[in-house]
Amino acid sequence: MGWVDSYIVLMRWPVPHFHIAVAAGLFLGPMTQVLSPAIAAAQEIPPVPNVLNVQDNAAPEAAPPPEGEAAPDDSPAVPLDDPVTTPTEPSEPTAQARLREREDLDGLFAELAQPEGESWSRAETDILRIWSRSGSAAMDMLYKRGEAALDAGDTGSAIGHLTALTDHAPDFAGGWYLRGVAFYLEGDFGPAIADMAETLKLEPRHFGALTQLGVMFEELGDDKRAMDAYRASLKIHPHQQDAADAVTRLQEKNEGTDA
Repeated sequence: MGWVDSYIVLMRWPVPHFHIAVAAGLFLGPMTQVLSPAIAAAQEIPPVPNVLNVQDNAAPEAAPPPEGEAAPDDSPAVPLDDPVTTPTEPSEPTAQARLREREDLDGLFAELAQPEGESWSRAETDILRIWSRSGSAAMDMLYKRGEAALDAGDTGSAIGHLTALTDHAPDFAGGWYLRGVAFYLEGDFGPAIADMAETLKLEPRHFGALTQLGVMFEELGDDKRAMDAYRASLKIHPHQQDAADAVTRLQEKNEGTDA
């Protein structure tokens, strides 16, 4: 079982009524069915607001030194061990490397979807490993710091690290997903749903994001969208027992309502 599954929280967490009202008002109205475009024709999810912008403040130009004096060394002291404040530019994989990774993922997802056998577990592990790589050592460090903070139960620090990651590596789906989990654990459903939507825009086959959306929709009382999200996730990764149990639970609930 991969580490991502440990962050798909299927427990019934108590959520403040304020957060439920805000999330329902902002997202449940305009959002349509949240289904993976790879397996169903889903309408477009509303764009994710950039709620945490990073502004570059230009330093004032230094005055020239007095005549006859050497110019001081004004090179900034860069804390090499702090990529949160001074991240390096993400390295761009070559087109050939991107194609090879995509082909690897295609094969792994085909293996993951097999209903029988045990090879799906290895495929899941390989998919999660690929998803955890951003292409930049500094960005991967931010990712690991956010993950470690989540493991320690420090969601505030996790959100700080992962916000730096999404600001500087906006094309890295893993950062959005992990920050969405952190927001969910904080009870902030609006930002959590937005981050999961961004994850799926970048990686439509992200079964973890689909399952987490199912969890949140179910807790918000939108059983239909929850069921759609769970089923979409199970089409990609049919071996998720928690998601399968959730589908059964919702089916039994609806049958009881119809009776």
